Amino acid sequence: MTSDAQHAAAEGEPGNVVTGEAQDLVGQASLWGNAWKKLRRSAFFWFGAVITLVLVLMAVVPQLFARGIDPRDCTLTNTRLKPSAEHWFGTDLQGCDYYANVIYGARISLTIGLLAVIGVLIVGVLIGALAGYFGGFLDSLLARFTDIFFGIPLLLGALVLLTVTSERTVVTVALALVAFGWMTAMRLVRSSVISIKQSEYVQAAQALGASTYRILVRHILPNALAPVLVYATIAVGTFIAAEATLSYLGIGLQLPAISWGLQINLGQNYISTSPHLVLFPAAFLSVTVLAFILMGDALRDALDPKRS
Repeated sequence: MTSDAQHAAAEGEPGNVVTGEAQDLVGQASLWGNAWKKLRRSAFFWFGAVITLVLVLMAVVPQLFARGIDPRDCTLTNTRLKPSAEHWFGTDLQGCDYYANVIYGARISLTIGLLAVIGVLIVGVLIGALAGYFGGFLDSLLARFTDIFFGIPLLLGALVLLTVTSERTVVTVALALVAFGWMTAMRLVRSSVISIKQSEYVQAAQALGASTYRILVRHILPNALAPVLVYATIAVGTFIAAEATLSYLGIGLQLPAISWGLQINLGQNYISTSPHLVLFPAAFLSVTVLAFILMGDALRDALDPKRS
């Protein structure tokens, strides 16, 4: 093929071998366009989206939601006060305003959830793309490596890893969740890459001598985003719940961090006399996790072409 022909093919002019790519891009645009039309009619999606937006605002500007109250401004004489007009959620063991503490807890929960998902996607997409594209021995090796981690439950693996960690911070907790939570993303990407690499436009790019990096980044991965995006949305809620569980067990974050899991852990011994110490952070945690799950389910249904 002459250089002019190669340039024409790269431009995707009608009649060239890369026309299949243009058709696929049109199909993808139609897929996402139809998905958005379905999402706009989904009450579950809007419920999750509104809750998520509020959570993000609480994490970015918690002082606006906390009525300007400093969560660390404590008075021991006000220990475990019940909810009142002055203290909407009562006070905690140190006499701190509990409403402000619960609000500020959103920052750590969202941060760990997002950091864990970003890390999981980086590891899972990289390993899954390599395994699916090259296949053969590399695919078998990476698949067996993934199976080893699949045999270790997320919470158990993170718990063991954090037990031997001297300092448990937001970053270390997120990394522990990433270490034992990337396998599902890997398998989703791998299966999508195996399916997509057989497409005509990928074979045309290979025939034109495109590099592996270009084929993966420009032609394959953008078309494999749908299942990964659904998984990532639900996984944010999963990792937020996992962090809270670890903190509740005393193996997650350490004081003086402000976390919903830590609040539940500290309040569990007083649930009979001061139930608000468990009720309010548990309610915020439950609604947050539910919001991400509902958004993920709505996105999955919208991206399914078999559904009307």
